[in-house]
Amino acid sequence: MYGLTRATLTLIGAGVAGFLIWLGSTIAGDSPSGGEFWAFAGLAAAAGLVMAISQLLGGWTKWGWPRVSGSVFLLGFLPTLIVGGWIVAAGEPSGYWLGDHVRSWSGDIGVDGAVHGLLRGWTALAFGIGLVFGLTFDTTGPRVKRGTVAAGATQPVDGDGKTGDQRRVHIREGTPEPEAAPRVGEPAKK
Repeated sequence: MYGLTRATLTLIGAGVAGFLIWLGSTIAGDSPSGGEFWAFAGLAAAAGLVMAISQLLGGWTKWGWPRVSGSVFLLGFLPTLIVGGWIVAAGEPSGYWLGDHVRSWSGDIGVDGAVHGLLRGWTALAFGIGLVFGLTFDTTGPRVKRGTVAAGATQPVDGDGKTGDQRRVHIREGTPEPEAAPRVGEPAKK
């Protein structure tokens, strides 16, 4: 069932992403203004985000809530946003403030050749920015208190021979847990 759910949501995500890219291309046309350019860039980034979310929802079998991974955000998304956003901004039509300045700054720091070469794929870079942002989200399983075991479990938790269910009985009844017997080779507690 998991594979069917994920496959269906991937197909839906691809359809929505394709629609957003088509919509952006119709808004921008052949020679877009600054606003039309940024509308297309935003819709391309949204298409990438939709693809990542389709995978998040399709894999939501852990029954946990989505969370943001701080390390993926800092080490994955922020550099992608800076470098990819720089190139996308350089693709803004001539005569607009941001695009003119980014192209000028690219020449000043000697990366204008690389920026110019990558400009052909600015739409894919905008898509990638949205995709990487979506990949900063993940789901976790339900949170279980440390030292307890999910219902029905029979494995000891801390190596003292007691299951999480046995510990809960002592807590509910308000009686202290008895001391665990020493393990083989360990000295007895005094």
